[in-house]
Amino acid sequence: YPEHAGMQALVRALNTVYRREPALWEQDFDWTGFRWIDPNDADHSVLSFLRFPASAGRPVACVANLTPVPRPDYRIGLPQPGRWTAILNSDNAEFGGSNTLTGAVTAESPGWNDLDYSATLTLPPLGVLWLAHDPDHGQPATR
Repeated sequence: YPEHAGMQALVRALNTVYRREPALWEQDFDWTGFRWIDPNDADHSVLSFLRFPASAGRPVACVANLTPVPRPDYRIGLPQPGRWTAILNSDNAEFGGSNTLTGAVTAESPGWNDLDYSATLTLPPLGVLWLAHDPDHGQPATR
């Protein structure tokens, strides 16, 4: 079934991203490896958080839209300025999604969610978007 193939492709992509991004596993049991961006946006049913690697490396942001409606121009706070690239979008057509794609966003002032920078993006319906800071297109990743 096409739906099964889409789910298999998503799990394969998740495993690849997980192995490639130290922020997702290096500090699983340390509070410094995790920070909420916004755990309280019940009005939009959106959860967002950050993961940080133990050593020098790039942080990863996760934004989950838990509704069947796309959320255009959704603003999130980010800890570093510059380019944040989508490393996984669960709404990709390859995975059986609606293909509401976000390639990259630019974090800049003003700050948002108690973070120094922010970016606006389109959240896919019933989708999870993973963004990683791209240190080659901005300042080096720090906490």
